[in-house]
Amino acid sequence: MNDLSPVPPQAIWKDAEMLECVSVIPEMADTATFTFSAPSGALFDFQPGQFLTLELPVPGGTVHRTYTVSSSPSRPRSLSITAKAQKDSIGTRWMLDHLAPGVRIRAIGPAGQFSHLNHAADKYLFISAGTGITPMMSMTTWMFDLGVEPDVVFINCAQRPSTILFRERLEHMASRVPGIDLKWVVDAPDRYAPWTGCQGRFNQLMLGLVAPDYLEREVFCCGPEPFMQAVRDALFGLGYDMDRYHQESFHEPAVTQADVPELDDITPEAEAKAEVCFARSDRRVACAETDTVLAATRAAGLNIPSGCTFGVCGTCKVQKLSGEVHMVHNGGISEDDIADGYILACCSHPIGSVTIDV
Repeated sequence: MNDLSPVPPQAIWKDAEMLECVSVIPEMADTATFTFSAPSGALFDFQPGQFLTLELPVPGGTVHRTYTVSSSPSRPRSLSITAKAQKDSIGTRWMLDHLAPGVRIRAIGPAGQFSHLNHAADKYLFISAGTGITPMMSMTTWMFDLGVEPDVVFINCAQRPSTILFRERLEHMASRVPGIDLKWVVDAPDRYAPWTGCQGRFNQLMLGLVAPDYLEREVFCCGPEPFMQAVRDALFGLGYDMDRYHQESFHEPAVTQADVPELDDITPEAEAKAEVCFARSDRRVACAETDTVLAATRAAGLNIPSGCTFGVCGTCKVQKLSGEVHMVHNGGISEDDIADGYILACCSHPIGSVTIDV
């Protein structure tokens, strides 16, 4: 006679139980994916995009390091984190040197608010750089495993094609599900390997090309702070509703909704008054913060040579002598020029009083 009694539910892992490392997969230089299981056989239950804090017994005493879970809760028998060691890394360097199958460590979590499950939408846009791809990997795997076609544009920026984490796995999923639209952006191609994707600094032009319906999408962003700042600037400058923008910091992931920081970026406001002063011409003109320096210059009856008016060609580069501007360019000016005080007049908005060498 068949036993038709119900199967008892399997226990869910709690962080009172240690994790056991079951595999270490090298991804690239100083980067590896560490997979853990619960010695008791318990399953892992968390939201895709959440993080885990590991207690690492480094020389000199235990340290706590936080890593986003790169696996998906749709595959609950194991849990993975993917970590890259920087030059000054202590915890991640110990993991690369000592964490091996059979080693057990303590962990706290999972926790965090950075998950698409907290922000239901019909369309998503994931933008990441470097190891900021890990929460996007977890969320995309969850969508793939549901078996229904999602609608997500997945943008990842890396130094070179060979440094794109999870590239093969993501391309495999995208080859099976048309609703996963992958877009790679690299600083430079690998030697002897032609690259036909996007290349250069991520900017508004790239965004419009790879995700033309970005205004309709819920945006999730993760990466170094300068990268996330550039993404925020690009979206704001294009009129995106920033209430639908969500980001996760490398260093300070939010444990609860109350911990999610308010973004206090300096952004131009139509009601705010500004002024552009012209040092050589001894003139000044009042304007709004949403006006560009180029528009204010023309209103003053002066001329700055210009071309594209979109921060690409660099024709309107002028030196800022004092004051602050909000500039969102698309590659038309170098970081060295910015450090020397130069701006592109076509895409710079005065914040308060600004003096330029015109």
